[in-house]
Amino acid sequence: MTPPGPSKTQVQAAAQALHRGELVAFATETVYGLGADADNDQAVAQIFKLKGRPSNHPLIVHIAHWDCVEHYAQHIPAFAKTLMQAFWPGALTLILQKRPGVARGATAQEASIGLRWPSHPVALALLNEARLLGVQGVAAPSANRFGRVSPTRAAHVRDEFGPNLMVLGTQDCDIGIESTIVDCTRGVPILLRPGLIDQSALEKILQGRVLRQDELDQELNVDAALDAALDAALDAADNPGSNARHESAPKASGTLASHYAPTARVRLLTAAQIALELDAITVQRRPPGWAVGALTKPHTPPITMAIWARAAAVRTPPCPSGVMIRPMPTNPRDCAHTLFATLRDFDALGVDEIWIEMPPQGPTWAGVLDRLSRASHMDTKN
Repeated sequence: MTPPGPSKTQVQAAAQALHRGELVAFATETVYGLGADADNDQAVAQIFKLKGRPSNHPLIVHIAHWDCVEHYAQHIPAFAKTLMQAFWPGALTLILQKRPGVARGATAQEASIGLRWPSHPVALALLNEARLLGVQGVAAPSANRFGRVSPTRAAHVRDEFGPNLMVLGTQDCDIGIESTIVDCTRGVPILLRPGLIDQSALEKILQGRVLRQDELDQELNVDAALDAALDAALDAADNPGSNARHESAPKASGTLASHYAPTARVRLLTAAQIALELDAITVQRRPPGWAVGALTKPHTPPITMAIWARAAAVRTPPCPSGVMIRPMPTNPRDCAHTLFATLRDFDALGVDEIWIEMPPQGPTWAGVLDRLSRASHMDTKN
């Protein structure tokens, strides 16, 4: 049964808190956000302090009206407007040229700003109510300590910050991973962070190529055909003076090599590697009757390692003592929906290691692979 949404009185109280310069956590379709009035630098500074986030890491600003786009951004290219019309409200963040004097703290003094118009009813209700009080946008990174696993449930937020932080919303997030980020400041669309809206979906709407940042880095000054295509795109863009081939990417949320990390060490392995290493574990097998996927079971050894895998061969018991296996969904949307909650569940067990089967290649799985790659990055434990 779906839990009820917040009442009108609760939404108004949260909007008033934002207007007073306080922090409010709230549900979105991607993950729960930790919000403050984007134009109130003192309020935004509280986000950085509470999260332990470096102040030079800009925040995404959430909006819910076209007037708010004009309040924060200028010189918006035509392809960015096309993406807005196609995917807003939704899980797409666009990096745009910022108007002078707005959202200084939220953008870490950058010349660009990340804007998103969420589709979740709780987020929309809060943003619209806050706008009536003069709050044009809400700066909101994920409501968790910096670099840790993002929250997809209200309980996750309370686990991070305790009971005193106002949390608006009770439902689990529909998507479960953060928004796709597209840089629109360099004349052509460049994908900085994959999400549910994948590269192929963006290209279908734009009827043209969307480069990933790593593709751009690899192909600079190498492929003459690409150079010609970029030149043509730049000539047709609203900002013909910019040069996507030579300007560095703006800073954007969730693009550090190490991010989304649980306490346990995460290893990203193929199904064959998992099976091989499981066979090499020479510990006593679990007793008959052990339930695969159960978080706890009386009279069994403590669980020290967790595995999340799609392959049936990996998930088939018997399983080494001290190891639990949970099935991974076989489609990317379901996998994204449960990804962060699964990592948090494993952490709650106190396991030392989490083994995760490598997702398939391709644009539809790119968002899941991105989050898992960052969670398993070697610098996570440093």
